[in-house]
Amino acid sequence: MTKAKVWHFQTHNAHQELRDKLAKQCELSPLFVDLLLERGIDSCHRIAAFFAPSLSDLHDPFLMKDMERAVERLSEAIEKDERVLVYGDYDVDGTTSVSLVYRYLGELGVDVGIYIPDRYHEGYGISELGVRYAASSGYSLVIALDCGIKAYNEIELANELGVDFIICDHHFADETIPRAYAILNPKQPGCNYPCKCLSGAGVGFKLLQALTIRKGLPFADLVQHLDLLAISIAADLVEIVDENRIFVTHGLRRLNAHPSLGIKALEQVAGIGDREINIQDIIFRLGPRINAAGRMLNGSIAVELFTSPDAETANLYAQIINSSNIKRQSVDQRVTSEALHLLASDATQQFSKSTFLFNRSWHKGVLGIVASRLVDMYYRPTVVLTETNGMVSGSARSVVGFDIYDAISECADLLESYGGHKQAVGLTMMPDKIESFKARFEQVVARKITLGQEKPIVEIDALLHFSDLTSDFLHTLESFAPFGPGNPAPTFALLNLRPDPDARLFGRNHEHLKLLVAQQNARFCFTGIAYQQADSLPLVQRQPFNICFSIERNNFYSPPITQFNIKDIVPADT
Repeated sequence: MTKAKVWHFQTHNAHQELRDKLAKQCELSPLFVDLLLERGIDSCHRIAAFFAPSLSDLHDPFLMKDMERAVERLSEAIEKDERVLVYGDYDVDGTTSVSLVYRYLGELGVDVGIYIPDRYHEGYGISELGVRYAASSGYSLVIALDCGIKAYNEIELANELGVDFIICDHHFADETIPRAYAILNPKQPGCNYPCKCLSGAGVGFKLLQALTIRKGLPFADLVQHLDLLAISIAADLVEIVDENRIFVTHGLRRLNAHPSLGIKALEQVAGIGDREINIQDIIFRLGPRINAAGRMLNGSIAVELFTSPDAETANLYAQIINSSNIKRQSVDQRVTSEALHLLASDATQQFSKSTFLFNRSWHKGVLGIVASRLVDMYYRPTVVLTETNGMVSGSARSVVGFDIYDAISECADLLESYGGHKQAVGLTMMPDKIESFKARFEQVVARKITLGQEKPIVEIDALLHFSDLTSDFLHTLESFAPFGPGNPAPTFALLNLRPDPDARLFGRNHEHLKLLVAQQNARFCFTGIAYQQADSLPLVQRQPFNICFSIERNNFYSPPITQFNIKDIVPADT
């Protein structure tokens, strides 16, 4: 069912002269200079900064539009002992944002509270219920994190009730924005802040960084909270470039050297133990568990975990979150199975350019996961919806290169609300708009999607030989980490690999493939892991084959081993 991948080898002829110059000046191989140039790193000074990310290279937070006004209002609240409410979304970015700001302001002695909206009764973002809670509870200032850029009516209500809002968001903004006291969002009109790809927690961190500057507070005290910021960046899949690369590098160091009680407890239930944690651990082990709190219970449980005062409390919340994740896995497997059955039985979608599914009984909390799975299998822009409290809502996910936010914007007149970014959108509509939206969305996708976006393409950085895989090569490659969007792990290809008769399947449903990778005359080999590629077992056991792959360190072993994460396998004669 999964579409065959197209291998595309990168060409580097356009910058050959600069590559040769930098290779000589910086004492790097031409291959690594090519990788750096692809990332826009085009001078020895920038190369040095890339390999040694420094907190001293963070941008001035006052370059962000409205920062001066936001810091003045927050400073006034602190000086006058006002009650401050920290309000955030129920996903990883939202809960880490709230925890970061709550922990830091609490350390300053601020009378601070938290509010996480209920996914099912309030929905995403700033809610009327949340605004009225702030007013009735005596909070005169609300710091909204990872949400708010489209909360027009809610901010008007807050203004009427005498509650000031500082919005710290990173989602796409319209030409008009809410009339909040201050709005911090690098993507809003008129904001010239250099780094446009901050997470919601990143915007909150910049507010606190500005506060430390204005009040002469030790920046080192704020740096202690970079563990939460690193988790938000990795789990929210924002680009790990510019400031985000600095944040993640130093946040990972903090996670490994001095994890908070809550994070330590979460690592234990996630099976990480005491080994070194990396980006992949956050994405695949910590992130899903944190999200499960908001999907199955309430995101406030994740905040309670991150702000736990003692190990006993942290362990309790970690166990609750882990149990929520187990339940989430069961629900999402059932919904995925039902979605596949529904899609297979719908002849109208067989030749569609998009995938659209609606079932009023599905659990809203897993629809984003299900949509992503359908994209992986059918490779089409996908919308999955359910009905809650009389409203239809759900998630949209996209294929590489197709801007699904832009596509859904063309259907805005059929929607009650929507928000997100190029690859993922949340949306809400009235039940009587379902068929109209389905037809319009298909028309928009059919008009806008290109042939190159209809098949999964693997961009291959270089063709290697086993002789290239020296310890120096692997060490330099490791310096490119942390990897993620904007700085993906380089993808390489190896040809004419010898069969491995002992290759085997693993995983709950034997869906993954493990093998030893070596060229015909090589005296050493590497372990290769091919996720969701069980169908390739007969091929790798019986005949020579080619692979494209990234190289990663597996920290489960002591000492860690280098292994291949195989993206695709094809016969050697193709």
